Parts: sequence; structure tokens; C-alpha cells
Amino acid sequence: MFNKCCNQKPCTCSVVYEPPIQNCIQNDYVHEIKHIVPINTNIINNQIYKHTYVPEYTCQEETIVTNLNSCNN
Repeated sequence: MFNKCCNQKPCTCSVVYEPPIQNCIQNDYVHEIKHIVPINTNIINNQIYKHTYVPEYTCQEETIVTNLNSCNN
């Protein structure tokens, strides 16, 4: 409630008590943690053999004999 001042000069009023104010302070602490991560490298050597084929043609010749026999009656 508002306290009225007196009519005299200087006027002194009674003390007004306000509700308390809460201050909040946040402190952040950063901790750096070192991690060791082993990394292994595996090398694969791929030996590729490409096969090519060259045809070599051969030829065979065959002779057959046919006998024709005729009979005269």
C-alpha cells in the first residue's frame, strides 16, 4: 500500500519494502578430454590378368572313294 507523505518540507516517507528479486548466475565450465582413436589402413593390391584369345584356324581335307559297280544281266 502506498504511504502518504506528510505535508511538511522536507517530507520523509516511511520505507517501502519491495518483494525480493532473485538473481541467477550460470557458470559454464568446459572440460576438454583427449581421446585416442587407432586407425588402421589395409592396402589391397589387386593383380588383374586380362586374357585375350587369338584364333588359329586349321583345316582338314578328307578324300573318300566311292566304287560304283554295275552288273549287266
